[in-house]
Amino acid sequence: MNRRIAAALGAALVVSLLNAPAAAQEADTVLGDRGSDMTADLLIVRPLGIVGTVIGAGLFVVSLPFTLPTGSTGDAAREMIGEPFEYTFNRPLGDFNHCGADRHPCGGGARY
Repeated sequence: MNRRIAAALGAALVVSLLNAPAAAQEADTVLGDRGSDMTADLLIVRPLGIVGTVIGAGLFVVSLPFTLPTGSTGDAAREMIGEPFEYTFNRPLGDFNHCGADRHPCGGGARY
């Protein structure tokens, strides 16, 4: 029973993490000040991003039998691995809205 609860919580966490770029606020800070944003990003969001990227990679491998015949492998890789990876590793600390050196919006404007 505990394993099922842990699995359900883990799945909910991954889903919420994958939606984090879309749900991020457009305000300068999310928690109220830059220091709090950076601390939350470092201690909570980045580790969850790593977990989301790893789980996305696993889901991508599982999806290969379905994406290879349809030619949608690149799209699946971008959504399941690329976007969580970019949000985790290619974003300024404490900035939940912009990714990359050119500060494009995380998610849709990514260049892979």
